[in-house]
Amino acid sequence: MANNEDQFKKVISHAKEYGYIFGSSEIYDGLSAVYDYAQNGVELKKNIRDYWWQSMVYMHQNIVGLDAAILMHPKTWKASGHVDAFSDPLIDNKDSKKRYRADVLVEDYAEKLVQKAQKEINKAAKRFGDTFNEAEFVSTNPRVVRYLEQKAEILSRLASSLDKEDFDDVKLLIEELQIACPLSGSKNWTDVKQFNLMFGTKLGASAETATDLYLRPETAQGIFVNFLNVQKTGRMKIPFGIAQTGKAFRNEIVARQFIFRMREFEQMEMQFFVRPGEEMKWYNHWKEYRLNWHLSLGMGKENYRFHDHEKLAHYANAAADIEFNFPFGFKELEGIHSRTDFDLKAHEEHSGKKLKFYDPELGENYTPYVVETSIGLDRMFLAIFSNSLKEEKLEDGSTRTVLNLPTVLAPVKAAVFPLVKKDGLPDLAKEIIEELQWDHNVFYDEKDAVGKRYRRQDAAGTPFCITVDHQSLEDKSVTIRHRDTMKQERVAIADLNAMITKAVSMKAWLKRS
Repeated sequence: MANNEDQFKKVISHAKEYGYIFGSSEIYDGLSAVYDYAQNGVELKKNIRDYWWQSMVYMHQNIVGLDAAILMHPKTWKASGHVDAFSDPLIDNKDSKKRYRADVLVEDYAEKLVQKAQKEINKAAKRFGDTFNEAEFVSTNPRVVRYLEQKAEILSRLASSLDKEDFDDVKLLIEELQIACPLSGSKNWTDVKQFNLMFGTKLGASAETATDLYLRPETAQGIFVNFLNVQKTGRMKIPFGIAQTGKAFRNEIVARQFIFRMREFEQMEMQFFVRPGEEMKWYNHWKEYRLNWHLSLGMGKENYRFHDHEKLAHYANAAADIEFNFPFGFKELEGIHSRTDFDLKAHEEHSGKKLKFYDPELGENYTPYVVETSIGLDRMFLAIFSNSLKEEKLEDGSTRTVLNLPTVLAPVKAAVFPLVKKDGLPDLAKEIIEELQWDHNVFYDEKDAVGKRYRRQDAAGTPFCITVDHQSLEDKSVTIRHRDTMKQERVAIADLNAMITKAVSMKAWLKRS
């Protein structure tokens, strides 16, 4: 566990050192759980967003985009249930004075049981080698069976207690499991209380006439209230989807783990409208499709798993998370939910406007059911960044820090170096930059020895380094170095653009999914 904590600290410091993420308003000592995306971070974030948009919108003729306003009529949040039910169960430790989400404390405990079971599995796999039957071992080994049964019992009881809003039992569960405050080790807990997560604000010129509004806690409602507008103007037929990316705001009391849980964050969501009765078919379709999208980035199938929800939200009849193995363990990266017809019916009721669809094939009006895919862009950023940061031992005994981001997402695709700052080499290097920058984000660097420049670009995540030398002046060729293999090859300047384009092409990467 200590190694994972050390790795996470490296991720956070590397993100700052190489211009990916800064603490917000740092010169004023910052603002807790609010971050700014720096010059490289904003590029990586944009590339992730584009990769998602390409896959979800451009690759589907029946999915279109939307950019709804952050501020919405206050009745929206009454209809959606956020005013009455959007809250977290919180618990304070009396000794450390720190506040925690009670459900997260229990879930973290359950995850440790899974890790203990995995340790036993890994030991057995090492011991038995090729003859190891993992499925049989998991179902028969007493320790593994006990750990996994304990985990299931704990999460089932937690889900049941939260569902009934029996917060006394949630506290009792924390006490029975002897869960201690991660900061102080104290087990001296307060009662569990609910806390609404929406940020309030005002709309209007004077305090007397101002309307109470909320900053949206999710982007989905902007899609639901525009359902009929999009359907009619786009002449959309069921099934069809509306996709959106944008900021959402939650007054998280327990914001933590860097950009994993923030108060201001960005979501990438798609709401897919289907015929009633067909929602489970589409729910399973989108589960598979979204997992394949993640796998297309090549970050290792073993780092993903599905987690089916024990406790369903009030609007859902099925829900699963795609969890990713972050440095602090498996946590939710994306949610796929079958939301039934709850949202459209609720907005119909509160607005008095009809939100039904006339299906010409069936010859009837109905309220569509909805299947949602929702991914946190900031969490996706953290998953990619933390998975890509590596320390490598080289053949000569030295080490290098490399950020081997998927090339399709890398902020800078190529860095161009003149070997020396004279003899016309900088001029030719700048000519190459001027040609490449039409299609790619490229970077010029002439400071320090070439080896040092290579190391800087490795750590920044740049896939290609192009060195212009004296031979380049004679035969119009350059040396291109590949970040991941460190191999170098001689390439004609005229072929550079095509070579880089092929390596970073969204089409080539997405076709893996």
